[in-house]
Amino acid sequence: MLVSKHISVGVVLLASSLTTTYAFAPSTSSKARTTSASTQSSSSLNALPPMIIGPMIRKMREEKEKKNMPMATADESKNEAPGLRVGVRSWKWPPVWPYDKDFFKRKSEMNAKNAPSPLNMMTGAMPEANGEEDENVFNSLKYWEEKKDVATDLDERVAANIKNHYSFYLRDGMTLLELGAAQESYLPDDLKLNRHVGVGAVKSQMDQNPSITESYVVDLNDVVADTGIKSVEFSNLGDETFDAVIMANTIDFLNNPREVFKSCWRALKPGGIMIVPFLGKDAYVEKFQDAFTKQWFDMTDDQHMWVCGSFFQFSAGEGWEGLKGFDISPEEAKKEGGLLSNLNKDEGAPCNAYVVQAKKNVLEEEVDEDDIEGYISSRLWMLPTLEDRDKKLVVPRLARAYELLDSQEDKDKMMQHFDSLPKIYASLIKMDQFAFSFSMQAQLAADLVGDPDFTGSDVQINNMKMGLGLRKPSADFWAPVGKLTAAMTPEDKVNLLAYIVPRFGSDNPAQTDALESFVSGLEPSFAVIRSKCPDMKEGDVQLLGSELLASEVLKPGRSTREEFAEWLGALNENDLTSILAKRKNYKTEAQQELKAYREDIEAEAKRVEDRRKMIQEQVMDARENRSVIFNPKTGKFEEAEQKKEGFKLPFTS
Repeated sequence: MLVSKHISVGVVLLASSLTTTYAFAPSTSSKARTTSASTQSSSSLNALPPMIIGPMIRKMREEKEKKNMPMATADESKNEAPGLRVGVRSWKWPPVWPYDKDFFKRKSEMNAKNAPSPLNMMTGAMPEANGEEDENVFNSLKYWEEKKDVATDLDERVAANIKNHYSFYLRDGMTLLELGAAQESYLPDDLKLNRHVGVGAVKSQMDQNPSITESYVVDLNDVVADTGIKSVEFSNLGDETFDAVIMANTIDFLNNPREVFKSCWRALKPGGIMIVPFLGKDAYVEKFQDAFTKQWFDMTDDQHMWVCGSFFQFSAGEGWEGLKGFDISPEEAKKEGGLLSNLNKDEGAPCNAYVVQAKKNVLEEEVDEDDIEGYISSRLWMLPTLEDRDKKLVVPRLARAYELLDSQEDKDKMMQHFDSLPKIYASLIKMDQFAFSFSMQAQLAADLVGDPDFTGSDVQINNMKMGLGLRKPSADFWAPVGKLTAAMTPEDKVNLLAYIVPRFGSDNPAQTDALESFVSGLEPSFAVIRSKCPDMKEGDVQLLGSELLASEVLKPGRSTREEFAEWLGALNENDLTSILAKRKNYKTEAQQELKAYREDIEAEAKRVEDRRKMIQEQVMDARENRSVIFNPKTGKFEEAEQKKEGFKLPFTS
C-alpha cells in the first residue's frame, strides 16, 4: 500500500537632534562641532552631514530610476499604447497560486484571534484555526449601495489617459463587457459599440451611464470556488460572447480574483482582449477604505501590477496571451520615491494609474498530430484543481501516453478523459509531496487518463484513493495487495496502481473474476519466483510477480490464473532475471525518451521564436528603408516622402 502522507526592510531616518545626527560622522573637535552646529539650518535634514545625506540621495535616486525602467523591448512598445512597462517575456511566476486566503480579505473580515504573530510570519508557521464561524463577512452589494452617492472624482488627466489607452484596443462595432460598471466607463468619446453590458453593484449608477445598453447587478465576490462568478445573470451572457472585457478600478475590492478572471476568459471570444486599469493605492482610501482588501493596503503600486498579472496567469495560464503591464500615470502624478517624494508632495497632482491586459488565446478545435502537447495544454487551460505546476508536469506525459496508444479509437477515448483530471488531482493534492512527489503524481494521472478503460467514475476514483491510502482499503482487495507489495518502490507501486484502477467499475462479471484472480494469485506467483531466483531481492520479486500477473490476468480474455501459473512454472531463473532486467531497462528508456521528447519540443519552440525574430527584423528594416507604401485612405500604393528624420507617410499629418 502506498503510504500517504516575505520582510520588507524599511529604513527610517531619525534626525531628532544634532548630537544624534553627528553620531554617524567621524570624530571632530568640540569647537568644530559647535561652529558647525551654529551655521546649520534648524531643519534636521540640513543638519545631516553631506558625507551621509549625499550618497543616500544618490542611492535613492538610482533605485527610483531603476524601478521605473520599463521591462519591455523597443519593438514591443512600437505597436502598443503609450506607457508599456512590463513586456510579455518579463513576467515570472511561482509554480502555484502564491496567496493565502487572508490576502484578499478586508480588515473587518480578519479574525484577530487568527492573525499571525510576527514570530509566526518570520518562521513561516501558520496560525491555528479557532473553529469559530467568521461573522464579519463583507457584504459588497450592501456596501456599494450605501456608497452610491459618494463621487469618485477621477482626475481629468487620469481619465484622459484611460480613454486614450482604450482607444488603442477598442473598435467600433465591438461587443463590450464591463465589470465594476458605474456612472462612467471612460470610453473614447467617438467609440460606437454594438453592445455594452454593464455588470456592477449599483443599478442606479449604471442607469446613469450613457454607453451601457444593458446592465446587471452582480456580486463579483460571490463565486464558485475554482470555477467562476456565481450568478445566473452572468452565466446567461454566454461563453465566447464579447470582443473585449474592461474592469477599471475594481481588482482592489475582489475577494476571489482568480474566479472572476476565469469567468471573463470564458465570456471572451477567442482573440478578445481583457483590459484592467487601476489607480495608485492611495487614490480612494479616504472614501472606500473599508472595501479595500489586505493585498491593496500591503502592496506597492508596482507590486499591484504583478499581482494583477498573476490573476491572468493563475486563472487560465497559457489560455491568455500577450500579457502586458502599462504605467499610464500623468506626468504630474505623485510617484513612489520614498522620503524625498513624501517631503515634496504636490497635493494637486493626480494619482498614478496603471493597466494590465491580455488576450484570450485560441483554443484548438481539433487534435494537431504535429503538436499534441500544445493541443493537450490548451485543453487544460481552464481545468480546476490543477495548479500551473501540475499542468506543466502532466502535459508532456499525457502527450507521450497519447503517442503510445495503438488505435485511433483508444486515442479518441483518451481525449474524452481529460475532464477527469480534476477528480484525480483532488485526491493527489492530499498526498505528502515528499513521499509522493509532484512528478509521481503527474505520472499517475497521465497513466490513468491514457488507459482506454479509465473513465474517472466514482468507483475508479474511490479505488484510487484506497490504493493511495487516502481511504480505508477494502479487505478483499486493497488490504492484501498493499501488504503483499510492501517492498516495492513507490514508483513501481504507482505503475501498478495505474494499471489496476481502470479495471474497476466496468460492471463486467469477467472483469470482477479477473480482479479476484489477481489478488489471489499474488502470493503463489511470488513463491514460485522466490524458489527459482533465491538471490533476487524481495522488492524485485514483488515487482516482477505483480506486473507479470497483472499483464496476463487483469484483462479478461488474455489468460486464466491457471494458465498463468503453468506458464510461470515453466520459466527458469535466466528467463525471470532477463524479464526483470528488460522491465528495469524499460523504465530507464522511458525516462530518456521523455527527456528527449521535451528537448525536441523546446528546440522546436526556439526555432519558431528565432524565425519570428528574424521576420520581425526584416519587417522593421523594410519599414525604415522602403519608399513605396500602401495608403489605406486611397486604397493605393504611393511614394513616401523621405526627409532627414525618415519617411513622412502620405496619409498622416
